[in-house]
Amino acid sequence: MNISLWTLGWRTLWRDLRSGELRLVMVAVTLAVAALTAVGFFSDRLQGGLQRDARQLLGGDAVIVSDNAPTPQWAAQARTLGLQTAQTLSFPTMGRAADAQGGATRLVALKAVGAGYPLRGQVRLTQATGDLVGTPVSTIPQPKQAWVDAALLEALGLKLGDSVLLGDTDFRIGQLIAQEPDRGSGFMSFAPRVLINEADLPATGLVQPASRITWRLAVAGAPEAVKRYQTWAEAELKKPEVHGVRLESLESGRPEMRQTLDRAEKFLNLVALLAALLSAVAVALAARGFAARHLDDCAMLRVLGLPQRAIAGAYTVEFLLIGLAASLLGVLIGFAVHYVFVWLLAGLVEAALPGASFWPVLFGVGIGLTLLMAFGLPPVLQLAQVPPLRVIRRDVGGLKAASLAVLGLGVAGFAALLLAVSADLKLGLIAVGGFAGAVAVFAALSWVAVKLLRRVVNEARAPRWLALATRQISARPAYAVVQVSSLAVGLLALVLLVLLRTDLISSWRAATPADAPNRFVINVMPDQSEAFRAALDKAGVQRLNWYPMFRGRLVAVNGRAVSMDDYAEERAKRLVDREFNLSNAAEAPPHNEVVGGRWQPGEADAVSVEEGLATTLGLKLGDRMRFDVGGMPLEGRITSLRKVDWASMHVNFFVMFPQAAMADLPVTYIAAYRAPNQPGFDNALVRDFPNITNVDMSATIAQVQRVLDQVIRAVEFLFGFTLVAGLIVLFAAVSATREERAREFAIMRAVGASSQLLRQVQRAELVGVGLLAGFLASVVAVAVGWAMARYAFDFEWHASPWVPLAGSVVGAVLALGAGWWGLREVLRRPVVETLRQAAE
Repeated sequence: MNISLWTLGWRTLWRDLRSGELRLVMVAVTLAVAALTAVGFFSDRLQGGLQRDARQLLGGDAVIVSDNAPTPQWAAQARTLGLQTAQTLSFPTMGRAADAQGGATRLVALKAVGAGYPLRGQVRLTQATGDLVGTPVSTIPQPKQAWVDAALLEALGLKLGDSVLLGDTDFRIGQLIAQEPDRGSGFMSFAPRVLINEADLPATGLVQPASRITWRLAVAGAPEAVKRYQTWAEAELKKPEVHGVRLESLESGRPEMRQTLDRAEKFLNLVALLAALLSAVAVALAARGFAARHLDDCAMLRVLGLPQRAIAGAYTVEFLLIGLAASLLGVLIGFAVHYVFVWLLAGLVEAALPGASFWPVLFGVGIGLTLLMAFGLPPVLQLAQVPPLRVIRRDVGGLKAASLAVLGLGVAGFAALLLAVSADLKLGLIAVGGFAGAVAVFAALSWVAVKLLRRVVNEARAPRWLALATRQISARPAYAVVQVSSLAVGLLALVLLVLLRTDLISSWRAATPADAPNRFVINVMPDQSEAFRAALDKAGVQRLNWYPMFRGRLVAVNGRAVSMDDYAEERAKRLVDREFNLSNAAEAPPHNEVVGGRWQPGEADAVSVEEGLATTLGLKLGDRMRFDVGGMPLEGRITSLRKVDWASMHVNFFVMFPQAAMADLPVTYIAAYRAPNQPGFDNALVRDFPNITNVDMSATIAQVQRVLDQVIRAVEFLFGFTLVAGLIVLFAAVSATREERAREFAIMRAVGASSQLLRQVQRAELVGVGLLAGFLASVVAVAVGWAMARYAFDFEWHASPWVPLAGSVVGAVLALGAGWWGLREVLRRPVVETLRQAAE
């Protein structure tokens, strides 16, 4: 037979497409590519937008960010290099309307700007509340004037020209902010923005010794000068005496917008990976079924003289073409779907994104071809090895397990691509490794279950249909293991979908107790403490978290100076470089559990540390810690470790001193309580104590939950791909043994078995396999859900004991449905055709 491989491959492809042989393979590859490229297009456009707008998001070419007022050397060096500079101060505080206008209060994000702001980008102002474009300006607010977000007017019941009180000073609202270049994302700024002139800040009285203010010194100029400034700044930051200062630039900066979308992007990547992994299982099952149905055809081709090389080449060409077509279709679907992500995350993605690059297209095609070649081609290539003898002896030339070398190479390549698309090595390793571990667990447990089944069921006493179904399963243990494992993998995705959407998300939202504090008040000065607590008592506040708070930097452990270079973990570096909020109390906080050592009330020279901080910094009981508190040394020995529930909505600290009072420290007070249901309570409190920051956590939590809802909707939308992929796996797993079942049923019918008995046997087998697969999938899904709650969401979650039972029932129903659809023709074949197949 003299025919080219491309011609033969094209002919076999056309034949198999018309007969529907490749339908399942194409759908699986298309789904995997669509899910991955949808996330890829979104991430690519987002990254392009961040690169395009990086300077505007930074507000300059490079920015020095500091917890304290930066020393003059930073600005002096910039001016020496010919760079422009602009400094801003930002912190949360309370804005208040005048009593004559209702006296309403609102938490605001105050920013004081100096001359030259902004160095990059433009502030756009408007006088219309619905105008999001505005008119660019090149000035800053005039003295005693404020530019505000439109949301503040609505919250305080004000209008342009009215006054808003900030601390001890009132400001006239001159303009509305339409766009602010270095604002970042809305998620990071929970409160409306207020811009004032830096010269007006001292008169407000809002800057106190313990205030948490962020200073940003932006520089801009010639690229060469900026580069020299960055080199100089990086050298300065390495000096041991420099703390709480960092450099943000186009290369090293982490704009707030990027941080906001990291969690959403990881969620989407995780769901896309799950869809791709499920598709890999579906492709492997569908390809094996495809190969099993072509054994006789290839045996006849061998009889007609077609060599093995030609058969292998033809099927390689066929799968290459089908993989390319399915991948391109998946890319088109993914490109359309990514617009849904942009729409669903519209509140987070504020700027218009640039067009996508060609990289997601290449990556999607590479994923599709690798998926098909790694999991689909190995069983198909065995068709080239079918002996001609199979034409007269059907018991020879059956499919064998793929060689470990071929399978290992394909799986390694596919895993490498999945790790690349995850954009997070840890996330990719957890997804791929966890998937492989689940498959191994499913296979091992299903093998044990099949072995036990034969011993548990007494065929002499059991009904005939149950005995035959038991014999069917136990006679093919390898097929049973593959079927149960494949069904369990598909059901795992479905159960996870339900848990993520219901129990897990509901538990996250219910993590805050019903009576938890919903107000946090900071910056209460010592001379205001008695009057402030008296005001709360008068209002009927019963449960009050009240603690002194002062800021200090960890400078030494056991007498040895500490620096960022002492730690490899990024979180440890940040903790050492920042200032801690410290506190003291004679008694241990009732909402903290002492898990190590002993809290001794009033003990001098002692300190209590949160256990997570101790683990991160390598601290242990007995170590000595020295802090620098506003230039004053403060030292203590670790005598206890505490477990802190950061989701409890109580006041918590990393480090506490077990003493009732600590003299000569620059303290302010922090309070947490549940506000009484009294109209005007918050407004009166801020009016009497204008310097405090009263944070209404109910509004903040509601806003965070709204953002979470956006991410959940995007994840759920992508979960649709995972859902379809899981159903395809169910269908492929049930259909994998169709030909074997047909031959066995043919023999049974030949010896007198009725169609009703065979239906009962088939249903019993499918229900049993579905029950086992559903139970295994539910148990693993509960474990995965617990891990996500514990390590990703950081709250305690306990799944309902009914989950495994419900999963078993759902697994049985889905397996029965998939079996009815995939195996319905087996029992509908005419008796003559059945007998002819049995005779073969």
